Amino acid sequence: MAKPSAKERILDSYEEILIEQGPGGITLEAVAAHAGVSKGGLLYHFGSKEALVDGLVERLATLSDEDIEHARKAPEGVVSWYLRTAITDVTQRKPLHRTTMATIRIMLSEPRVSEAVRSYNQRVHDLISEHVGDPLTAELVILVGDGLYLRAALGRDDPSPLLDRIDEIKARIQR
Repeated sequence: MAKPSAKERILDSYEEILIEQGPGGITLEAVAAHAGVSKGGLLYHFGSKEALVDGLVERLATLSDEDIEHARKAPEGVVSWYLRTAITDVTQRKPLHRTTMATIRIMLSEPRVSEAVRSYNQRVHDLISEHVGDPLTAELVILVGDGLYLRAALGRDDPSPLLDRIDEIKARIQR
């Protein structure tokens, strides 16, 4: 596996600091040190804190596009895929989960991050609506998925038994 580029390491570090400390922990020096690059190296890729936010939004958009494309191609169907990945993205520490956690930490202070999240959420809603044929059922699928995601993210219970019941959960929602 190829070593991540300096730019990717910087974004990874930015996300980790946001997740662990929130926006108050973000300084260019802290991000550079965490990424193992000089401040000049960080500034080469991201000329300011605002550029780091832009990089985060761009990463969220890229990962979201990939996520929606995977959903469209999922052999088990969009709804089962969505509900399953609500758990597995967290338990397997997928990049989209980490980016989502970082964006949650910064949304209140960065309107462009909030807009990117709203845009992704709307695309997910549209995709699920397209596959279930009913906006209310789509909303119920999303609410269940959000609950599964939050439960897995908080580590409240072992989510594994629910993974075996995704088809049953899907059937109950659609009933």
